[in-house]
Formats: sequence, C-alpha cells, structure tokens
Amino acid sequence: MLWDVLPTGKQPGGAPLNVAVHLRNFGLDAQLISRVGHDDLGTELLAFVESKGLSTKYVQRGETHLTGVVKANVSNTNEVTYKIVQPVAWDYIQYEPALSSLVQGAEAFVFGSLAARSPVSRETLYRLLQQAPLKVFDVNLRPPHYSRDVVQYLLRHADIVKLNHHELTEIMDWFGASPAEETALEWLAARFQLQAVCVTKGADGAALWTGGHLYRSPGRPVAVQDTIGSGDAFLAALLRGLLSHQPPADNLAFACAAGSLVATFQGATPAISESMVRELASATA
Repeated sequence: MLWDVLPTGKQPGGAPLNVAVHLRNFGLDAQLISRVGHDDLGTELLAFVESKGLSTKYVQRGETHLTGVVKANVSNTNEVTYKIVQPVAWDYIQYEPALSSLVQGAEAFVFGSLAARSPVSRETLYRLLQQAPLKVFDVNLRPPHYSRDVVQYLLRHADIVKLNHHELTEIMDWFGASPAEETALEWLAARFQLQAVCVTKGADGAALWTGGHLYRSPGRPVAVQDTIGSGDAFLAALLRGLLSHQPPADNLAFACAAGSLVATFQGATPAISESMVRELASATA
C-alpha cells in the first residue's frame, strides 16, 4: 500500500490495497497485510483504508523507512507507467504468527511480485505461501523490481494467476513459447499446475483458461478517465466470482465490466458497486 503521485496530486494505491478495496465494494471481507512508515503519509493512508471499511489490524508501522510512494505517468491514458521508490516501509513486512493464522483462515491469499523485490518482505511472503489455502498471483511486473527466478517461484506456488498481455508475452518468451492466448494460457496452467490463468488485454477485454476451457470476453466501450486500478478491480471481481462458483463465462464478463467501470473514474478505488457493474455489463452486452 502506497501513494500514487500524479500531476493532479497524490492518491492511495498499490495493487493489494486496490484489490482489497474492490473486494469490499463487492461485499467480501478483505484484510490487508502491509507496512507503512511512522510518518504523516502513513497515518493518512491508514485513515483512507479505514474510510473504505477495511481493517488496518495487519498493517505494520515501521520507524526506519518511509511510507511507499510511486510516481505515475498518465500521459498515455491507456498505458500508465510507474517509477517506484525503493526502499520504503512495505519492503520490510515482518513475519508474525498472527499473519499465519490470518492466511490459514482465509478463502484466498492474493499477492504480487512487487512484494518480493526485497529480502524481508519476500521471506515473509514465501512463509505465508506455505500456509495459504488458495493462492492468487497478481503478476504485476514492474521493471526493474523483479527477477525471472522469483517470478517463476511465485508461479510454482500459485493456484490462480492473473497477468496482462505484456506480462504474458514476456513470461512465455522466457520459455521460448508462443504468447498466443489460444495456447499460452493452457501451457502455463499445465506447466505450473494452475487452476486458472487469466490475461487482461486493456480495451480488448480478457481471456480465462480454467476447467480445460478457454473463455473470452470483449472490452466494454467506455470514456476512459485513467486506467489506474482497472486491473485491480478486474481481479477483485474475478475472485468474487471464483469464490462463489459463478459460471466462468459470466464471471469473466462481470470482471471485464468492473475493470471498464473503474476506468471511467479518476483514481484506482472509486466507490463502485456490484449493481453498477451489472448495469454496465448489460448495457454493453
């Protein structure tokens, strides 16, 4: 969890925070595991999380490192780029027994590659992955903050993987395999023994491989404000459907509509609802 610094000002962000907020928007209970500094930005970020109906019980506060900041370049509304400050508080998430109890009792454990860029948080993440019942890997490759070895480790320990089309191309290139979704998603699922693999394609929608079948859903035509948080809303919506055993095609269409809806707002965590998503999905079906 961190601050996205934009030309218009700062906004709360970080993929885990955004996903948690949208899970809460869809009526699910979500708990954040992160770390902020003992600084004004940390205090403000904790207040924001609580204002969204989320607990900060498992958000640690550190004395030695500042709250995370990311400088976002939104000059291309469809392709946001980021400069991620390092080191910051969330690079030092300490392992605590309470985190084990939390993860073991959860329906799903959502994590990304950024949390593994530094040794302390990486070790905490690796320990929690041994205890999670359902592991959801939100890939989020942000150069230079990842290595091929770490990403492959996380893939091996995941049950469900969500990535974008750029990330799919890069990862398939590591193995000398085609990035075409018709074969790539099935290939990844087989190699890493995954229950589901989903690739998002921006305005072109998404594809989902699960249960031996490939499902596709088109993008929803909307007036884009910015795409920050669209993929996170998509993942929250997809996870909501997976946990409630929705038919995959319906679930994918709902998730695409959720991502599109967030893109019509500025910022990553607008107050959207399930009914708003369904309205957009039905209007563009």
